[in-house]
Amino acid sequence: MLQSERTEFTGLGARRARTAHGTAYVEIGHGEPLVLIHGVGMRLEAWTPQVVALSARHRVIAVDMPGHGESDRLDADAKLEDFVAWLGVLLDDLKLDRVNLAGHSMGALIAGGAAATFGARIRRVALLNGVYLRDADAKAAVIARARTIGERAADVDGPLKRWFGEGSETAPFYELTRSWLQTVDPEGYATAYNAFAHGDNVYAARWPQVRCPALFLTGSEDPNSTPEMALAMAVAAPCGRAHIIEGHRHMVNLTAPDTVNAILADWLSREGEKS
Repeated sequence: MLQSERTEFTGLGARRARTAHGTAYVEIGHGEPLVLIHGVGMRLEAWTPQVVALSARHRVIAVDMPGHGESDRLDADAKLEDFVAWLGVLLDDLKLDRVNLAGHSMGALIAGGAAATFGARIRRVALLNGVYLRDADAKAAVIARARTIGERAADVDGPLKRWFGEGSETAPFYELTRSWLQTVDPEGYATAYNAFAHGDNVYAARWPQVRCPALFLTGSEDPNSTPEMALAMAVAAPCGRAHIIEGHRHMVNLTAPDTVNAILADWLSREGEKS
């Protein structure tokens, strides 16, 4: 069901709409709203396995991050806080008072920022392959990549190797991910990647104040959004839970969709701390 260039989810009959402030999204299903934010270089189609599974019981809203897919860009110097503010505007535009929120990679950083600052507006939060307090070497490496992306055309093969590892080159999800990276808006990609590179510690100290059910999920082989990061965030959040999917890397929602969907369904059934 995944696809790279058409604006329709095959078999679901959903086409992109746009908010008053220029964010493209699709909305499918009924029930509690669930907002999905993809990672840097991707587009909302990256959530197709989750949209298919979770829209049976939820109103699922998958969005194109600023400067990706068909969404307008933010200013070139936008920081993580600006992406979090963008999300707040999106929720206002869609008149969403209280939502479940899941983000992948850069989307996870945005989701974490929203959980830290939007209060009860976030009913539950899930971070898939999120980063948290990178060590000095990892921080230097990602900032160097951000600088390179800002200076010339984005590298496609480097991310694919980090995200999937060796031996996945013939898989359909690998080729789809390659096509999304190849067609992403270069300026939007550079802006988001720079915010991603510098954003791992912006809201990191706020997890003890996040009282909603918080899920932290990653692959056991993810070299950048590591299991240690997921476990540390789960310990810091009062209602935090970590799930490590063995044998998978950065794109677990594509490479292990059934497992991810089951974990998300369980998260969507949980309630927060009791007063």
